[in-house]
Amino acid sequence: MSAAPASPDHPPADLAALAARITRPVVLVGLMGVGKSTVGRKLAGLLHRDFVDADDAITEAAQLSIAEIFEQFGEPYFRDGERRVIARLIEESHGVIATGGGAFVDPSTRALILERAIAVWIDCDVATLVERTARRNTRPLLRNGDPHEILTRLAAERAPFYAEASIRVVSENGPHADTARAILEAIDQWL
Repeated sequence: MSAAPASPDHPPADLAALAARITRPVVLVGLMGVGKSTVGRKLAGLLHRDFVDADDAITEAAQLSIAEIFEQFGEPYFRDGERRVIARLIEESHGVIATGGGAFVDPSTRALILERAIAVWIDCDVATLVERTARRNTRPLLRNGDPHEILTRLAAERAPFYAEASIRVVSENGPHADTARAILEAIDQWL
């Protein structure tokens, strides 16, 4: 008798075996709007691990929003704090960590993630990113200009850095569970 086919909401029976093989945090990288936080929560649930959003941890530590940190102290100050928070989250062995869009561009942060975690680049087309990021006005880098132009430029600038991630998964404009499932399959093949 054959088993029911796997689907995003009904993972395969060997999911527990895959989860046992994942001995490092899974760190999600990619541009703003690709779904790192939403997919990360779904992925953590499938793996029965905890999830943490690095941006939330940064705002909690700083007692300021990310936009306020950018405005008051600038991007270099933010990136330094971001690197320290991500290092702490990896050290604490969280199951799935979502990072901000620029985190993996920083050489020290990227090296840390590549050495001590499983880096997963969630990629997405710019049109979908524009639609998703328009839902909230919390993106400091999109406040001064045309979002499509800014996201197109960021995608081109950051792609070489994101490409250093061990795994790349494309997020379609569909259920985030599909992306989480694709990540599980990619990690299984990578391991």
